[in-house]
Amino acid sequence: MHHLIDRRLNGKNKSAVNRERFLKRFKSQIRDAVARSVKDRSITDIERGEKVSIPVRDVNEPTLGHAQGGVWERVFPGNKEYLRGDQIDRPEQGGGGGGSGGSGQGGGGEDDFVFELSREEFLNFFFDELELPNLVKRQLQQTITFKSIRAGFTSDGTPTNIHVVRSLRSALGRRIALSAEPMRELNEAQEDLDKLLETRSEHDPLIKAVMAQIHALKTRVANIPFIDPFDLKYSNRIKIPLPTTQAVMFCVMDVSGSMDENKKDIAKRFFILLYLFLTRIYDKIEVVFIRHHTQAYEVNEDEFFHARDTGGTVVSSALKLTRQIIEARYPSSDWNIYVAQASDGDNWDSDSPQCREILQNNLLPLLQYYAYVEITEGEPQNLWYEYEMVAQTHKEFAMRRIRDASEIWPVFRDLFRKHPEKAVA
Repeated sequence: MHHLIDRRLNGKNKSAVNRERFLKRFKSQIRDAVARSVKDRSITDIERGEKVSIPVRDVNEPTLGHAQGGVWERVFPGNKEYLRGDQIDRPEQGGGGGGSGGSGQGGGGEDDFVFELSREEFLNFFFDELELPNLVKRQLQQTITFKSIRAGFTSDGTPTNIHVVRSLRSALGRRIALSAEPMRELNEAQEDLDKLLETRSEHDPLIKAVMAQIHALKTRVANIPFIDPFDLKYSNRIKIPLPTTQAVMFCVMDVSGSMDENKKDIAKRFFILLYLFLTRIYDKIEVVFIRHHTQAYEVNEDEFFHARDTGGTVVSSALKLTRQIIEARYPSSDWNIYVAQASDGDNWDSDSPQCREILQNNLLPLLQYYAYVEITEGEPQNLWYEYEMVAQTHKEFAMRRIRDASEIWPVFRDLFRKHPEKAVA
């Protein structure tokens, strides 16, 4: 059996097709390996590549071999136990013999198959089977963008778009076509001249006439221009409309005094994962960051994750600010609107019912999806019970609890997993 090893460098994506075929074939094993790697890295480091290890038994190709069957005799030197004619039981499959696939004591073995996933490949598997729910909504207006694509060649255009090869090919074809008839006449005249020179002198008037004809034909061929403006070809590009669905995500985080550093860290990790997911999956999506304690503020990404202001808790202030921003900048007729809220659930008793009313009456009718994450180690807080009433009557509202950092990824995947049913169009 011969083994061929391809040691060529993978330059200019020469093996991209084979790699894509390999990733597709072992998709389940790679997905499991990616899931295992998530536990060993921080969320902020989630977007780098990963070395994936697949058991060698999963990548072995099936082979056909010839077993040594039947009755046979062998002589082993140093035998002190058996005599000639004794029958020896056939050893069980894989029971010994030092094969390369064994992993027992004293036997050889093979390491797992290890290869490197690029950042793009890792994220494809990491966010596999995740999506924003209900992205396409009723009466959705779409923003039309245009993409420039190649559309053959044209005879008009700018000098920067001249296609040299096509232009020279057109010029060559034109010269061949225009010179075909003169060259045929020139060859015939040359043959006539050769025949006349065999019987007549160079000063004969007939020979001079033929020579004059030959000169005229050569001049005619030489006057055919090498390239003509008619030959110039330009690369043609056209713009085709590409409708892109607009979406906006509101990230609302509680930064009150009851949110200690550990809870804030879990919330930050959840939003980092969400932000990476949104920017990875969707080309056109905007993200609005809102921090709140007794008051709510719209902030940029850096302030959202690193500002240190704190205070009491009035969750309704964040919901009211979200509604104001939607009315000012993101009309529900044009945008798919999503909200993700992270809090420890600790709120003023009088404010939690107000939050439920704002959600039911003012916010949820405008939204595609609302995800609430409560970060608490003990029993749910009063805001949780008010939100439970909302979840019972609104399918676009989802709520989950996170007790420690290890539950960030399972909760996130549960909130944004793909559903088999299609969104209402």
